[in-house]
Amino acid sequence: MTEDHSPRGWAVTLTRLLDAVYPEDHLRYPVDVAKLALDYSRQRFPDQPIRRVIADNDLDGCDGALIRGNTEPPKWGILYNSSHSPGRVRFTIAHEFAHYLLHRRMLPEGIRCGEDAVTRRDGEGIEKEADTFAAYLLMPFHDFRKQIPSDHKPTLDELGSAAERYGVSLTAAVLRWLEYTTRRSLFVVSRDGYALWAKASDAAYKSGIYLRTRSHPPFELPKQAVGGSAVMPLDTKIKLKHPSGIWFNEPVEEHAILSEEHDVVLTLLHLGSYVRDFGEEEPEILAR
Repeated sequence: MTEDHSPRGWAVTLTRLLDAVYPEDHLRYPVDVAKLALDYSRQRFPDQPIRRVIADNDLDGCDGALIRGNTEPPKWGILYNSSHSPGRVRFTIAHEFAHYLLHRRMLPEGIRCGEDAVTRRDGEGIEKEADTFAAYLLMPFHDFRKQIPSDHKPTLDELGSAAERYGVSLTAAVLRWLEYTTRRSLFVVSRDGYALWAKASDAAYKSGIYLRTRSHPPFELPKQAVGGSAVMPLDTKIKLKHPSGIWFNEPVEEHAILSEEHDVVLTLLHLGSYVRDFGEEEPEILAR
């Protein structure tokens, strides 16, 4: 049987291995991805293993890197920014491990990965592939769905519990949930009342609910929104219910928290069910 060496295929292979080796739930999660990268590479690719996973707290805008040693055949190393949170570090190591599995033959000098590609999962090409692998490895759908069913409307506390289970950031957990939920929901990251970036669930996007932030003028949050207010205390989760006309031309349930690590407001918007009738005109959208 031919192995699937796609980002998802590699992650599924390793997930099945971890499920078999660690049947006990408390040992299975979070994934010790540094140990996995060292052990698996040494066993699977003994002539080109990963020899080191190294911390550095001064990488100048770099989240992590895959480093090639000066030997033939080459030995490899993973470098990560230790000034970041443990959850972000785990995702970064998984991201670089993906580059090793998927891309090392096309990266003879290794690769340095910027913050945006890893944090927002907003990269393209091989960066997107590395993020896909990391998400599938650290937060496999079969387990995430058990924690939060696809039709459930989670709070930030519930998504925070999932983030703790998988040892990732709250942002990473929300983005992963958005990939499988059947709900119409939108995640917004803002600072000083303006959206930095946003991600919609598939159901929300198909109904016309999303924000345009890339290559567009900054989107100002509604003044009634949590992120649009002048002051918000740290680590305080706020829930608001907005009538139609505040965020969009329909009611919205808003959950928000100020992230101390990045000094940004994380906002999760839940909208109601939406069934488009045949012949219905496109919905009017206030925010894009």
